[in-house]
Amino acid sequence: MKPQANRMQTLPPYLFARIEKMIEEKKAQGIDIISLGIGDPDRPTPDFVIDKMIEQVKNPANHQYPSSVGMLSYRTGVADWYRKKYQVDLDPQTEVVALIGSKEGIANINYCYVNPGDINLVPDPGYPVYGIGTLLAGGEPYYMPLLKENGFLPDLQAIPEEVAKKAKILWLNYPNNPTGAVATLDFFREVVAFAKEYDLLVCHDHAYSELAFDGYRPPSFLQADGAKEVGIEFNSLSKPFNMTGWRIGWAAGNKEMIETLGRYKSNVDSGAFQAVQYAGLAGLASDGSFIEKMQKVYAERRDLIIAGLNSMGWNLIAPAATFYIWAPVPKGYSSEGFAEFVLERAGVVVTPGNGYGAHGEGYFRISLTIEKDRIEEALTRMKNALGKFEF
Repeated sequence: MKPQANRMQTLPPYLFARIEKMIEEKKAQGIDIISLGIGDPDRPTPDFVIDKMIEQVKNPANHQYPSSVGMLSYRTGVADWYRKKYQVDLDPQTEVVALIGSKEGIANINYCYVNPGDINLVPDPGYPVYGIGTLLAGGEPYYMPLLKENGFLPDLQAIPEEVAKKAKILWLNYPNNPTGAVATLDFFREVVAFAKEYDLLVCHDHAYSELAFDGYRPPSFLQADGAKEVGIEFNSLSKPFNMTGWRIGWAAGNKEMIETLGRYKSNVDSGAFQAVQYAGLAGLASDGSFIEKMQKVYAERRDLIIAGLNSMGWNLIAPAATFYIWAPVPKGYSSEGFAEFVLERAGVVVTPGNGYGAHGEGYFRISLTIEKDRIEEALTRMKNALGKFEF
C-alpha cells in the first residue's frame, strides 16, 4: 500500500488511547464506570425542534440537494438572532453561511486561507481542531498560552512581532473550552485593533454562547467595532438545543471570508439537509425558555461538582459559562497520571488537560453533561477512594 499523504503524518497521536484502554478493561471486568469526560449534552433535543424536523422530512422538496451555503430563510434566521440578541446587523445573503456543524467550518476555513508554511495563532489549551485544521492545510500553529494569571486569555502583546506579521488567522474561543473562561467586549476590541495592525483574520468560536449562568451573558465578537472588517464568528445549534448529532451551525461576519468559505464548501460538500436547517431555525426563533431550563440544569450540576471538589481540598470558583470545570491536579501528579489514578481508584473518568495542548498540563476537565445522581455517585466514590489532596 502506498504511504499516507504528508499532511496525515502531521496529525498527533490520540493522547487518550491508554485511558480508553483502561476504561474498556474495567468495563470488561463488570466495573461501573462514570464518565465526566465527554462534552456532549445528555438531555434530548426539545420536542418543538423534533416536531419541525418530522414535518420537514415529509416534505419532498427537502429530499434534493440543498444549497452549499444554506437556505436563505435559515441564514435570515441567524441574522435575526444576532440582531435581537446582540444588536448586530448582518446581511443574510452575504454575511452568513450555513455549516454542517461549526466544526466543519472551523476546519475548512484553513483550506481557504492557509498556504503551506503559513502561521496561525492558536490558543493553548484549546479545542484541538484549531491546530489540527492548521496542520492539515499545511500551516504551522503558533500556540498562544492561556494562563490562569491572564484569566485564560491570550497575551497578544507577548506574540513576537515577526510571528504576528507572518500569521494568517487568529483563533479565539469564548466562553472557552476547556477552561470555562470568558472574555469581555473590551478584549474583543483589543483583538480587532491587533488584527488590523498585523493584517490578521480573526476566527471566533462562539459555540458556548448560550451556556452561561448567574445572569452573565457572553458578548459576541461581532459586537466589537470593526469586527466584521477583520473576522467571522462560528456558532452552532449543538449546545443550546442538545443537537450535537444533527450537525447544523453557521459562520457569520466578514463578507469576503463568508463568500470564500461558501465557495470552498460548494466544491467539497452538498450542504446541510434542509429539514435540519428548518429544525435549527425553529430553535433560533424560539422564546429562549428551553435554553433557560438547560442553564439551570447545568448550573445546579456545576455547583454540585464545585462543592464536592472543594470538600476534597480544591479551592475552585464556579465558572460563569460553558458546561466544563477546569481544575488543577493535586501535587505530585501529571494531568494524565491523575486521570489514570481517578479511573483506577474510583472508576470515574476525567479528561487530562494536556489533551488540549502543552499548557493544559497540570489540569483536568470535568464535563457537566451527566445527570445529577451520577455526579453525586462520582463525587462520593472520589471522596471515599481518594480522600483529600494538597495543592
